[in-house]
Amino acid sequence: MKTFFRVFTYAKNLGVRVPMYAFFVLLGVVFSAVNITLLIPLLEILFLKSSNLEVAPLPEEFSPTIDYFTGVFDHYFTTIIAESGKLDALLFVCLTVLISVFLTNLFRYISAILIAKIRLDILKYMRIDIYDKITAMHLGYFTDQRKGDLMSRVTNDIQEVDISILNSPKSLFREPVTIIVYFVILFYMSFDLTIFTLIVLPVAGGAMAEIVRRLKKRAMQSQESLGRILNILDETLGGMRIIKAFTAEPYVRNKVDEETDYYRHVNMSYSYKKELGSPVSEFLGISIFLVILYYGGSLVLNETSALQPEEFLAYLAIFSQIISPAKAFTQGLSGIQKGIVSADRIFSVVDAEPNIKDVPGAVELEQFNDSIRFANVSFAYNKEKVLSDIELELKKGQTVALVGPSGGGKSTLADLVPRFYDPTEGEILLDGKPLPAYTVRSLREKLGIVTQESILFNDTVYNNIAFGMENATEESVERAAKIANAHSFITELSEGYQTNIGERGMKLSGGQRQRLSIARAVMKNPPILILDEATSALDSESERLVQEALSNLMKNRTSLVIAHRLSTIQHADKIIVIQGGRIIEQGTHEALLAAGGLYKKLSAMQNT
Repeated sequence: MKTFFRVFTYAKNLGVRVPMYAFFVLLGVVFSAVNITLLIPLLEILFLKSSNLEVAPLPEEFSPTIDYFTGVFDHYFTTIIAESGKLDALLFVCLTVLISVFLTNLFRYISAILIAKIRLDILKYMRIDIYDKITAMHLGYFTDQRKGDLMSRVTNDIQEVDISILNSPKSLFREPVTIIVYFVILFYMSFDLTIFTLIVLPVAGGAMAEIVRRLKKRAMQSQESLGRILNILDETLGGMRIIKAFTAEPYVRNKVDEETDYYRHVNMSYSYKKELGSPVSEFLGISIFLVILYYGGSLVLNETSALQPEEFLAYLAIFSQIISPAKAFTQGLSGIQKGIVSADRIFSVVDAEPNIKDVPGAVELEQFNDSIRFANVSFAYNKEKVLSDIELELKKGQTVALVGPSGGGKSTLADLVPRFYDPTEGEILLDGKPLPAYTVRSLREKLGIVTQESILFNDTVYNNIAFGMENATEESVERAAKIANAHSFITELSEGYQTNIGERGMKLSGGQRQRLSIARAVMKNPPILILDEATSALDSESERLVQEALSNLMKNRTSLVIAHRLSTIQHADKIIVIQGGRIIEQGTHEALLAAGGLYKKLSAMQNT
């Protein structure tokens, strides 16, 4: 139950709300029980044989006991019968029941509102917590996780927690309180008969415990399968162009069919067990009721019980009210298993520790003054080495280009600068201090990144350029767009800067998307730039416009450029040739051509 109680730690003001909830639940249950116990005076009126009834004395001192309240009621009840007759007594009982029913439902309503506040608080803060954790994780975490499964945890698992756990106080708290209150009354009415009842009840409890035990495994399989279905859906929507181009609809359809068939099988197995709980509990409840009816009835008929017939009928009516909350309680226990599995899946993300985080004593990076130096840096994904013994220095104001065959480690090397990953060996020094000496946020605030794939959001042009900039103005956004050669095409859009560019910016061309990405980097105005093959996917005209925008962006900045087309980096201060994760050549464009190595070979291949 550790997971169950952890869910409720997300609620606010539990110290106030839980006692209030418990208080109003108790009041609701007590008045509900009063409604049933008032059957006794009703039956007494109907079956009272003698018209000469002694008036019951009024209790002298107040005490919070059943005897006191029973005594008060009996006094007024018998007084009305003695003075006004049975009809007025019947009216008195009916009005008392009416008031009791009103109070019962009023207290139930208040308790429902309180638990709704707790539930909505939990959902809000749980969603925020898992979202914050996901955004705080290092990039390597997402290569090991299915995006659809993460989405499932944020959406379906939290919804399951809502359905299964957050509704459970109604069944796991109110129903036990109801059962306890009713049993207190039953003990008051007949100690011996209630002891007999408690002896036969564990038969039902044991059967239900076995059903609950079998539910958890299937619940876990169900949630994992749903995550895989969402992952397939995400890949399908993202890769629709390729699916259609390769006529792969049957292949994808088959994957969906197999996974949904498995999901159906697992959930049917879960439903068999879950739905068995209700009829089993009802059957066992009625069986026990009939056993008590026979046993108690025999005691009354043989006059070996202190219970009068009308009291025994009220006893049975009260006991019958225990069956419904007991059934709801067992159903709550059954349903909660799926919620606990979902909560465990959520907490497995919340409890994951990011590899990249601020170390103790990290300071703010106020400004970049001198250089970035790779000192004997190596890096491996898991155990596969990608970079080996990198020695490289990027001076302030310099443009350093990384070139070489695909898969050589260029992008990985660039990803080490913003600490998307940390080196497995060696260290990267910024102004003479290791990168972890600075806070991650202050380090990344000094960096601007433009990648090969334009990462844009389903929002307006304005908001994409001003992304993350709290103090952006229309003038600054326009100025950034002009530097990025984007202003002219933006003004031609239907709503200018307020035009929505669609999912991932798909309403724009590749060159337009890239120029918006550059404008976003211009808005940030960072001292250090990382350009990862920013022009490789463009046509010649778009490349020219984007390259011009990049040249504007790079003025008076320190730039690390990953180049696919060598013509774009010929004027770099230093060109680094990387192959197989190692630096094999470095120098200026002219010096590398003169050396006649790999760079010259790559240059010749592009010029043919």
